[in-house]
Amino acid sequence: MKKALVPFILLIAVSVLALFIPAVPTTIVTDGINSGDVAWMLAATALVLLMTPGLAYFYGGMIDTKNIISTMLQSFIAMGVISVVWIVVGFSLAFGESKGGFIGDPSTFFMFQNVLDGKPWSLAPTIPLVLFAFFQLKFAIITPALITGTFAERIRFKSYIIFLVLFSLLIYAPLAHWTWHPDGFLFKLGVLDFAGGTVVHMSAGFAALAAAIYLRNKSEQKVAISPANIPFVLLGTGLLWFGWFGFNAGSALGAGPLAASAFATTNTASAAAGLCWVLFDTVRGKKPSALGFCIGAVVGLVAITPAAGFVTIPSSLFIGTVAAIISNVVVHWKSKTTLEDTLDVFPCHGVGGAVGMVMTGLLANTAVNGANTTGNGLLFGEFGLFKVHMIALVIVIAYTFVGSLIILKVTDLISSLKVSAEEKKVGQDYSQHGENLTPFDMSTAKEAI
Repeated sequence: MKKALVPFILLIAVSVLALFIPAVPTTIVTDGINSGDVAWMLAATALVLLMTPGLAYFYGGMIDTKNIISTMLQSFIAMGVISVVWIVVGFSLAFGESKGGFIGDPSTFFMFQNVLDGKPWSLAPTIPLVLFAFFQLKFAIITPALITGTFAERIRFKSYIIFLVLFSLLIYAPLAHWTWHPDGFLFKLGVLDFAGGTVVHMSAGFAALAAAIYLRNKSEQKVAISPANIPFVLLGTGLLWFGWFGFNAGSALGAGPLAASAFATTNTASAAAGLCWVLFDTVRGKKPSALGFCIGAVVGLVAITPAAGFVTIPSSLFIGTVAAIISNVVVHWKSKTTLEDTLDVFPCHGVGGAVGMVMTGLLANTAVNGANTTGNGLLFGEFGLFKVHMIALVIVIAYTFVGSLIILKVTDLISSLKVSAEEKKVGQDYSQHGENLTPFDMSTAKEAI
């Protein structure tokens, strides 16, 4: 109970601080604001937020019945924690005045000062800065939530909260600054990431790989998980697919032809990947499954994310197909190792995001988005873009993987990460939250808590 006082007091302190830093606007900027773009970006922002509950259902349906509530809550709690962190300092670190191209000045938008009355973001000149800030918030929310599929069933809730905050501030915010801030060093290098293949999916995927290595128990035999609720997975996939149109088409930052193109490439890649995953499974002797199609569709969405606004629609068909095959092979390989990546976050998001980044370097075409494309891809006769993408690939993987290992170790020192064998047997729904989906032996549960 005493330990619980610390986060409670922190939240109260932040709330009181808000009274002294009310961020009252002076003159709200209206020049250049386009109502159509504002309307679309409000909708896109809401769509991206919907992806996190979608993720909760997607992961919750795949997990054991006694861990559904805990697994889903890990996604929902991110909506609360990251929203507060983003207001206080997260937006400043990601999009504040650049400090050498590596991180934003935390004082630029501290407690959202200079946001309501700030000039529109330079790359989004037709929407208010506050709308851009909240659109970006939704990306910051779902990124650490993606990682939860790796340590589902195996991590203490309070330890997860610590990891969530540290990852957001030390991994996500710097990557967003490097890649999306005009003064970020990857942006200046010419790296293209339309909607987060690098910032969101590779960061989550390689953090997941770090967690899978850090948390593995070689002496404990891996047990195959029986999905608790396949309809939950189908529902989660539908919500993710639907929300992803805001994720990718919204990253055009306006209601125009580029948004329409990103919308089309997003749907095409997901459809191709879902079909390819099922057909590839069939070729390998498996039955076509709902779970297979859902995983494949999400892999396609992941892979097209960095390329959505830079490639043609036929190219997106190719990207979805290739990503599904590669991720499927990596899932099969991972199952034969000691890695404990419960819901295959690394093969789907880490590998899928990396495939998308490579494909952007191969297939980007200035005819699609000449204003923002730093060059044609390798298959269109130019080597420069592909080269910088390979450099960025190594940098992002190394920074995310090593940084996440350090964060996991620091978190473990502050609060033990792993649940006990008894807690694991009872399930995290009851051991961590005192709730349960189905009846079970309460005497056994009480002994474990």
